[in-house]
Amino acid sequence: MKIPSKLFLMPALLIAGILQLTAQDQYSNFAAMSQKLNSLSKEYPALCSVKSLVKTTGGKEIFVVTIGTGDKDSKPAIAVVGGIEGSHILGKELASGFASSLLRESGSAEIKELLEKVTFYIFPDVSPDATEQYFSGLKYERKINSRSTDDDRDFKTDEDPFDDLNKDGFITMIRVSDPSGTFIESKEDKRIMVPADLALGQTGKYIVVTEGIDNDKDGKYNEDGEGGVSFNRNFTYNYEEYGLNAGLHPVSEPESKAVADFLYDRFNIYAVFSFGPQDNLGQPMKASEKPSAQPSAQGGQGGGRAQGERKISAILKSDETINKLVSDKYHDITGVKGAPTATNTAGNFMEWAYFHYGRYSFSTPAWWIATEKGKSPESAFLKFAEKKKLDDVFVPWTEISDSDFPGKKAEVGGLKPFLLINPPVDTLGVLINKNYKFITAVAGMHPELEFLDVLTENAGENVFRITLKLHNKGIFATCAEAGDFNSWTRIMRISLETGKNQSLLSGQKVQRVKRLEGDQSSEFSWLIMGKGPVKLTAGALNTGTVSANIELK
Repeated sequence: MKIPSKLFLMPALLIAGILQLTAQDQYSNFAAMSQKLNSLSKEYPALCSVKSLVKTTGGKEIFVVTIGTGDKDSKPAIAVVGGIEGSHILGKELASGFASSLLRESGSAEIKELLEKVTFYIFPDVSPDATEQYFSGLKYERKINSRSTDDDRDFKTDEDPFDDLNKDGFITMIRVSDPSGTFIESKEDKRIMVPADLALGQTGKYIVVTEGIDNDKDGKYNEDGEGGVSFNRNFTYNYEEYGLNAGLHPVSEPESKAVADFLYDRFNIYAVFSFGPQDNLGQPMKASEKPSAQPSAQGGQGGGRAQGERKISAILKSDETINKLVSDKYHDITGVKGAPTATNTAGNFMEWAYFHYGRYSFSTPAWWIATEKGKSPESAFLKFAEKKKLDDVFVPWTEISDSDFPGKKAEVGGLKPFLLINPPVDTLGVLINKNYKFITAVAGMHPELEFLDVLTENAGENVFRITLKLHNKGIFATCAEAGDFNSWTRIMRISLETGKNQSLLSGQKVQRVKRLEGDQSSEFSWLIMGKGPVKLTAGALNTGTVSANIELK
């Protein structure tokens, strides 16, 4: 695929032209975020609208912010989603910060031109029941909404929650000195507990569980607390039936259904960016090395499809190329390095957006502590905290008597919740700025159609021939390859309108247009009897439309 060099100038122009964004020095709770969104809609009424899609079981609204010009739902669009995982508070700040930055810079030439061509749908926080736990009196890394569920299937709900045994407002860990345990103190930092490795001749000395009491006396700790269902486990791709926090069925929750319905109704969306634990920007997805022996539904070889099937289980080849390109762009603009290996949990949103929704789908946690191979992330964080002079990040191990381990030494302590996946607040402004520049730069690669080599020829006897090329001058294809055989992707069409005194001799008035890669063209021709004007229109909602008026004379 040939990539026009001029489109790579956009990040440089943005970096040179955008003013330094105001640093953000705190995370926003639900009330503060709602107020911020309301202020944006009032300050930029011509560009921005804020809508509540639904309320969660916990009574919190799921907002979508639409930013663009003109008929917003008829232009190529990008969805930006935060709060994918409730414990990843950073994601909601990056999504809402993106909306604020985009509107703040809407007067610049680059962003003004971008908003004339691309619409943005921004979901600041799709897990507000969970993210609000960060701001509560009892802090623990919550991923689930407020729906009461029987997680341990004992016919009781929410009966074994976390217990703050040392009354410090944080749920950390309990370690119990016990030769039957499977944990030992880390050699890197004795404050950290790590699994004993028998291959290295290590034997366990501690039992380690989350801070709490076995309230229901089933031998498990805190396994059935308040809530819930996880947004990031409630989608249809690889959904885990009866899985923990997966919900009674796929898309069972008001928030997941509302977000999915909104996206399915917007055929103009061609790409989805999400901030969460899944990561194909730090480490791009890989296509299968074993292409299908059978052609795909659209006539190509389906690199990620099972043989003879329409189902795909790995990114397809042309989509892999775009994923790698976007990943390189992410590294160049943000400067991030050493992305940890991400785990794609069952029913996660990022994979659903690609495999089932059929859109280009990109996700990143956006911040992490680089960890050497074989080293623990907790030890790496403590070194980072010491270097940055971050205080009060670790609860010292303190012996307690109120526990389920009578006669044994039990201690509460460990890293405070949220720290491993959410950066210090004084870095938020920089992270928002970098990710804003990244998304707007990639948005400049959107699919965009044009007519090339439009020729008219008088064939004699009042007959005229029209030939032209429909060209995609963008870098993104007109749709992801995964969406090429997906019923939720609009098929491009090219149509010809003739006058009353004209008749079409060859060619079709309306015909489908195959998917076009970036910088790819498709050629068309018609024979028309009769002089006068004709009009040609081509495109789809996710590509935008292009038209041309031609006079036959």
